[in-house]
Amino acid sequence: MTVLQTEPERDIDLTEIIEGEEIMGASPFCRHQIVLANLDYELKSYVKENDLGIIPFTPLDVIFEEGVNRLQPDLMFIKKENLAIVQDWIRGVPDMVVEVVSKYSMVRDTITKKGIYQRYKVPEYWIVMPEYEAIEVFVIENNIYELFSYAVESGSIKSKVIPGLEIDVASVFVD
Repeated sequence: MTVLQTEPERDIDLTEIIEGEEIMGASPFCRHQIVLANLDYELKSYVKENDLGIIPFTPLDVIFEEGVNRLQPDLMFIKKENLAIVQDWIRGVPDMVVEVVSKYSMVRDTITKKGIYQRYKVPEYWIVMPEYEAIEVFVIENNIYELFSYAVESGSIKSKVIPGLEIDVASVFVD
């Protein structure tokens, strides 16, 4: 039997480069993926309906600086006018990134990666905490992330980068 391959086989690589150091990540737990899928659905539906840009499927590398910072946010949004950064990977600054935090990734996602996103001036950064059923939305103001919107267990969050977007947090944390 002959199998034709158009591209070499690749395993999914959950490796990031953070400040020049290669960091290998474990695959996420099921709860993480359910929350991520719910949020992805909410974002993609709104972005597609309003023809605003794209929400690329993850994992996908975002290369801020070759060999120095190559991250894999859980979700990201890229406006239509910024689609030039969509190449083999994302080469540049997405308009919004999302990290779904676990107790094992808390420091990396909320301190280390937040600092990197801030340094490269990612306009909007979401921290999603399934353990608390909470979402925090930060936006760059004077080169520093400031809290723009948040909700815990109930209520909704809003985006500054995606006009008119409002997501009920309870819909994100439904199993």
